[in-house]
Amino acid sequence: MTRSHPPTLLTLASRTLREECAVPAGARVLVAVSGGPDSMALLDVLARLAPKLHFELAAHGVDHGLRAEASAELDVAERHCRALGVAFARTSVAVAPGGNLQARARAARYAALEAALERIGAAFIATAHHADDRAETVLLRLLRGAGPRGLAVLPPRAGRRLRPLVRARKSDVRLHLARHGVASAEDPSNRDRRHLRVRVREELLPLLAELSPGIVEHLNALADALDPERRETSPDGPSLGRAQRRELERALALGRAGAQIWLPGGAVLGLDPTTLEPRVTAHGSAPGVNKRPRSPRKTAP
Repeated sequence: MTRSHPPTLLTLASRTLREECAVPAGARVLVAVSGGPDSMALLDVLARLAPKLHFELAAHGVDHGLRAEASAELDVAERHCRALGVAFARTSVAVAPGGNLQARARAARYAALEAALERIGAAFIATAHHADDRAETVLLRLLRGAGPRGLAVLPPRAGRRLRPLVRARKSDVRLHLARHGVASAEDPSNRDRRHLRVRVREELLPLLAELSPGIVEHLNALADALDPERRETSPDGPSLGRAQRRELERALALGRAGAQIWLPGGAVLGLDPTTLEPRVTAHGSAPGVNKRPRSPRKTAP
């Protein structure tokens, strides 16, 4: 009898990077690390995939100055980077205790990561959000009264931010760490129930999973369905579907800068090679690598 095994974290991340992130060959990716299980798994996975998918990798950690243990946790990440041959750097920031602490710490972290990205000339920042994180975030937005656009959270790629693990579950992360002997550190604030996210993670999601075992997948599907990136619209009106966008991004990654999609009405839609935003490049006949839609069926006069 043939046994069927679920895909590994490496397989899931590789598929997401190739099919949904469209990282060009030769691009430099900066992976955000904290020493925690999720970011250590992402660091290890990206280091293994970089030679196969032809991108360069560097790592960066941010110490928010809120916990004495944070520096030692970043030391865990630095040691693994040395073992993997991945360049590592860290930034210390000052986040004052007080209200809305998690949001302010997150803003400071991303500001430090963006600055590090610019210093080393990286094209993307990769973070370790996985499917369980995404489900939590959808629930948090619902609790706060978000509308449809507000529920389209944590897509695989948003501008310069990549989330290679977003199609994986937390259990996939744990399995990878155990299978490959990757050390990690636990941040006790991730279990502090004074934070609403922790209560959603430890109380609400388990309850919903009792009622609907596939709730994490359902919430991720909802976020996908509401993702505006799935249906981009150009200033001139034609829309660019997700599959078309991926095809154009792959063409750009292969150096085919003239790749275009032909739309009904004669519009020719492509991606700006700098911003990767959809734009109408021409109307009517245009040079380049074109994909024409199926011709409409002719009818008798």
